[in-house]
Amino acid sequence: MNASDPGGPTGSNRDNPGSGGDRSGNRRQPVDPVLERRQRVAALTRVGQRVGYGLYAAAAIGFFAGLVAGYQPWLVTAIVAALLGGSVVLAPAIVFSYAVRAADRADRDDDW
Repeated sequence: MNASDPGGPTGSNRDNPGSGGDRSGNRRQPVDPVLERRQRVAALTRVGQRVGYGLYAAAAIGFFAGLVAGYQPWLVTAIVAALLGGSVVLAPAIVFSYAVRAADRADRDDDW
């Protein structure tokens, strides 16, 4: 391989980590660590909300199933566990989702 070959040592940016581009030569925007962390927290809050509301739905389904078929001890335990698990997961997910939205709004309005 020679230096003019795009696959050669000078054609790739992996040999020059400070180039700020990828292999296609496109320049990447600098990544703000705060925005990156905020995106990760937002993704986790979405997952937490889905899990929490899912556990609440499971508890409601179990409640109505017990209402129709009779409450067995295992069913009552499952309902209580789903309610407790949903509360433990959902409460912080809701709080952090409001925090992420408030931070986004403050960034957008430049209201720090």
